Amino acid sequence: MPLITSRCFVRAGIRRAVCLAACGALAGAATAAAQTPAAPAAQQRGGGRGRGGVQTMTLTTSAWADGGQIPIKYTQPGHDVSPPLSWSDAPPNTLSFVLLVHDLDTTGNGTTDALLQWLVWNIPATARGLPEHMPQGPELPDGTRQISVTGPYYRGPAAPSSGPVHHYLFELYALDSKIDVPPVATTTATGRGGAPPTTRAVTPSETRAAILTAMSGHIRGKAVLVGLFRRPAG
Repeated sequence: MPLITSRCFVRAGIRRAVCLAACGALAGAATAAAQTPAAPAAQQRGGGRGRGGVQTMTLTTSAWADGGQIPIKYTQPGHDVSPPLSWSDAPPNTLSFVLLVHDLDTTGNGTTDALLQWLVWNIPATARGLPEHMPQGPELPDGTRQISVTGPYYRGPAAPSSGPVHHYLFELYALDSKIDVPPVATTTATGRGGAPPTTRAVTPSETRAAILTAMSGHIRGKAVLVGLFRRPAG
């Protein structure tokens, strides 16, 4: 089953339209989870349609209307707390949920990937939402795991006041499996020329790639929510 994600967006003159593209199934190692975009689907607002066996779900927040302005409370210039989220119409065979939040107008850490604001996985199948101000930490008592570009917590929008309004995409996936990817991990590289092996922390980008790879073939439902933000002037 193809992994459905958003890879293109409308910048000039259309503030609330996001273009959803269907991507081919991910393959390869966790650190090389390449995506091959197919032709863009028709322009839609946040409630994008799934393809094939992917069921359409609904993702909402009481904090803003789909495609509307994200309140300052949920951004870095504000309190930087995660917004309340609710979803419905999950497939009956769901075993876990994944929430991916990214800034479509910014790339992160020298990559071409959209900036990772928040990635939450192994959300229990019984969940129908996430509360406002989710606790920080790599793994919560119910098994939910999380990361962002800067740590194991929600990272709010922070688009500069000097630039255009940014589009923040909240993508919810229903999976027929759980994901065996740790939120904090290390990797060891073999030393060259007799040098000892070196160990380093796995980056958030690598963790995201591993999760996307693990999701391939297990997506049974999807919902999308869009929010806009730019820092206030002054």
